[in-house]
Amino acid sequence: MYMKHRLNRLVAVVLVWLLASVLVLNVGAKPAHALTDEQKLLNEVWRIVDRAYVDSTFNHQNWWLVRQKVLKQAPLKREDTYTAIQQMLAGLDDPYTRLLKPDQYRSLQTNTSGELSGVGLQIAQDPDTGDLRVITPIEGSPADRAGLQPRDRILKIDGAPATDLTLDEAAERMRGPAGSRVVLTVARDEDTRNWDVELVRDRITINPVYAEFRPQPDGTKVGYIRLTQFSANAAEEVAHAVARMEQQDANAYVLDLRNNPGGLLQAGIDIARLWLRDSTIVYTVNRDGIQDSFSALSDPLTDDPLIVLVNQGTASASEILAGALQDNGRAQLIGEKTFGKGLIQSLFNLSDGSGLAVTIARYETPNHRDINRLGIEPDRTVPLSITSREQVATDADEQYQAAIEVLTQQVVVAGAAG
Repeated sequence: MYMKHRLNRLVAVVLVWLLASVLVLNVGAKPAHALTDEQKLLNEVWRIVDRAYVDSTFNHQNWWLVRQKVLKQAPLKREDTYTAIQQMLAGLDDPYTRLLKPDQYRSLQTNTSGELSGVGLQIAQDPDTGDLRVITPIEGSPADRAGLQPRDRILKIDGAPATDLTLDEAAERMRGPAGSRVVLTVARDEDTRNWDVELVRDRITINPVYAEFRPQPDGTKVGYIRLTQFSANAAEEVAHAVARMEQQDANAYVLDLRNNPGGLLQAGIDIARLWLRDSTIVYTVNRDGIQDSFSALSDPLTDDPLIVLVNQGTASASEILAGALQDNGRAQLIGEKTFGKGLIQSLFNLSDGSGLAVTIARYETPNHRDINRLGIEPDRTVPLSITSREQVATDADEQYQAAIEVLTQQVVVAGAAG
């Protein structure tokens, strides 16, 4: 018994010593599967999307397995890593969730600050076909002067097929120093032919608000406001325009959102507050179905009748504003169905100086309408008849004339009721 007890103790001591040796060896050893710098960047992107992306099914795919597959590729060069990231994001089937390489990210930040040189096109990728489409040309830009229209398809940029480019790569190819040239191959849905348009890049100046007081022969005093983009100062400019025309005794308004591609969400909310009283403006819904809302809590600048003009180039923040005014019964919408972009993106900085745009939520109108890919139907459909910028809000503009007709009737009814 004594010998057996000593043997057991010896075995136990040996086992403890072996275990301690193994632990010491493991502490000093490098991990067997340490990630390379390229894999770390891949993993960084994967984690951001995993945490923030609006669709918790990740387009009905196992997002963890996507990570494992991408990490196994083990790219050695940064460009290969970018390609792997783009392939990973492509599986989400969301053109707005995308990688911005360092030069593209810096360019985006520069453009956001208001410095812009290029052809003056707002573009998007058709989520159903992948086509590169025009949202709208910026007023007075080279693209506008060349006659490009909302919904036009851009097939090639300097001979490079647009379907081979990401949205940001396409935008980058169209930007450039003033005086340089770029050739776009363009198609229009109702036309079977394609054609080339040579554009000379220029400095793009964005004046978001145009306003004019327009008394009508019947006594209706119309304040016409055209809003081309939701920039940081747009709400203040619209407020000044309304206040000025109220002093001129305006009794009806036309808010022209045609060919307005959107911009800052907060600007759209602030402009809605100029027209609404105690009303919900928009809901935002994230991946968990949690809703946030923005409301108008104070008195509007005016209660005068309002018509909003919309068309296929009315997108994003413009649709939020139009939907808020329509759902709350504050305004009638006249024109064509809007573009249908109802998603919210957030920008994330990546460790190598690139950026990641991720769709984190979607919009719903006050009546909980989802406008993404659907757009907003106007109360009265009137086809766009004008062919040049000079015809906007003139006798040749049937949408504008329809707005004046409705406002005239509303002012007469309001006067009779008073």
